[in-house]
Amino acid sequence: MRRLVGNTPMLVVACSVRGRRRTVYAKCEQFNLTGSIKDRMALHILERAYREDRLRPGDTIVEATSGNTGISFAAIGRALGHPVRIFMPDWMSRERRDLMTSFGARIVNVSAEEGGFLGSVRRAEEMAAADPRVFLPAQFSNIANPDAHETSTGREILEQLALAGRVPDAFVAGVGTGGTVMGVGRCLRARSATVRIHPVEPAESPTLSTGRKNGRHRIQGISDEFIPAVVKLDELDAIVAVHDGDAIVMAQMLARDLGLGVGISSGANLAAALAIQDDMPDDAVVVTVFPDSNKKYLSTALLCEEPIRAGYVSGETELIGFSALPRVCSGCIDHRPAPAAGHTPPIR
Repeated sequence: MRRLVGNTPMLVVACSVRGRRRTVYAKCEQFNLTGSIKDRMALHILERAYREDRLRPGDTIVEATSGNTGISFAAIGRALGHPVRIFMPDWMSRERRDLMTSFGARIVNVSAEEGGFLGSVRRAEEMAAADPRVFLPAQFSNIANPDAHETSTGREILEQLALAGRVPDAFVAGVGTGGTVMGVGRCLRARSATVRIHPVEPAESPTLSTGRKNGRHRIQGISDEFIPAVVKLDELDAIVAVHDGDAIVMAQMLARDLGLGVGISSGANLAAALAIQDDMPDDAVVVTVFPDSNKKYLSTALLCEEPIRAGYVSGETELIGFSALPRVCSGCIDHRPAPAAGHTPPIR
C-alpha cells in the first residue's frame, strides 16, 4: 500500500502572465492510489491509529468529508478490512458519491437544512461517541493530518527541487482540512525560515479571512464552512483569495491547452501561485499542488462555459507547456515508521 501512495511527479508549468514569463512547480497528486492527495493523509492516520491501538481489526471507520477524503478512507479502509461510513453534504459531485459507493462505503447525505458540512461533522462525532468500535479519523483536528504532509509531501518537494538545483521560495495551497498547507509549510520552513506559505480560499466564501461561513462556492474540497483546528493562521503568510470562476477557467485551460486533466481546486492553486509572483523575482521558485484529476467533476461547472471576468488571473495568462522533474527513489521518501506497537495493518 505504501508504494501506491506518494512519490508523485513534480510538474514544471511554464506560463506567460501579461507578457511576463512565469514558472510554477506543482505536485501532480492524481497519481496516488485513488487519484488524490488525500490518500497520503488517510493512510498515515490509519497506520498511526493501528500503532497506537486506537483502531482494531473489524472496527468501522466513520468520517465527515466533502469528497476526496471519503474516497481515500473508503478504498484504504476496505483494503484493511474495515466497514466505512461517510457523512457528506448532499451538494457534492455525483462522481464522488459514486466512487465511494463503488469502494463499498455507506454514504449518508446531509442537506443544508440538516447542517451541511458542520452537520456532517456533528453526526460523525455522535456516531463515534456512541460506539467504541467506531474509529473517527477527525481529519480537521487530527495532528496526523499535517504530519502526513510534513513527512511526505514536503520532503518530496525539497528532494525533487534539489535534483534540479532549486529551493522553494513560496508554497501555496487551498485550505480544506488545512493539512497540506500546514504540513508542507512546516517542512519547508524547517529548511528556510524565509519561505512564504500562503493559504488559498474562494473569494466567494472567505472563511479564513473572516472566521465565518460566508456562502456557497464552486471549488469543491476547500472552504468547508469553518476554520479547521489544524490550521494556525499565525504560522502562515497572507491569505490568497481566488474567484471560483477563475479557478474553473484555469482548470479548463490546463486540460485544453496542456492536456493536464485536473480538478477545480488545482485551477485555484495555479491562479494563486501566479498571483503571488507579482511581487517576487522572475526566477522565484513557487510551488503548489494539483490535488486531483478532472474525473470527479465531469457533472459540475468544470465542463460548462465560464465567462472570464475582469481581474481573473486566467484572463491574463497563457499556458506555454510543462515538463516533469524526476521522481526520487521510494527508499528516499518513505519516512513513515513501520507499524510496531498495537495491531499491525494487514497490508503493506
